[in-house]
Amino acid sequence: MDGKLILGIDPGLNTTGYAVIRRLDGATMHLCEAGVIRSRQRDPMETRLAELHAGVSEVLQAHRVDLMALEQLFSHYERPRTAILMGHARGVICLAASQAGIPVTHFEPTRVKKVITGNGRAPKSQIQQAVKLQLNLTAVPEPADVADAMALSLCGHYLGSGSLAER
Repeated sequence: MDGKLILGIDPGLNTTGYAVIRRLDGATMHLCEAGVIRSRQRDPMETRLAELHAGVSEVLQAHRVDLMALEQLFSHYERPRTAILMGHARGVICLAASQAGIPVTHFEPTRVKKVITGNGRAPKSQIQQAVKLQLNLTAVPEPADVADAMALSLCGHYLGSGSLAER
C-alpha cells in the first residue's frame, strides 16, 4: 500500500468530516488533507444532499484516492430518524465514490475505536489522542468529526487490503 491514498469519511448531514492520508514508507503515514463539509440545517434535504455530494466529489477530484473508508450506519433504536438521515448522507457519499471509480470499505464505529485505540468503547478524546500520535500531528485534531475521519482513513490503511480485514 506504499504511496496509496486513503480517504476516510465520518458522514453526517450537517457536518461530514474527511481526511486523506498517504503511506510514505514502511509504517509512516502522512496526512495530506483534512476538513469538514457542512450544509445548512435550514436548507431543504435535497439541497443539503447535493452540497454533500459536491463536497465529497471535490475532495475525490483533488486527490487520486485509491480507497474510501466510510463509517458504517449506526443507530440507537430510540432515534430511528437519525439512522434514516445518516443513510441519506451515506448514500450520496457512496454515489460520489462510485462515480469516481473508488472502492469503499465500511467500518463499524466500535471496530474503528478498537483498531485505533485498542478499546471498542473509547471516548472521542482518546480517538483524538491516538490519531495525533499515529499521524505524528503537532496538535489534537479538531473538530471530532475530522479526528473520526482520520481514524477511519487509518482503519482503511490497516484493514482495507486483505487478511486483516477478516479478523
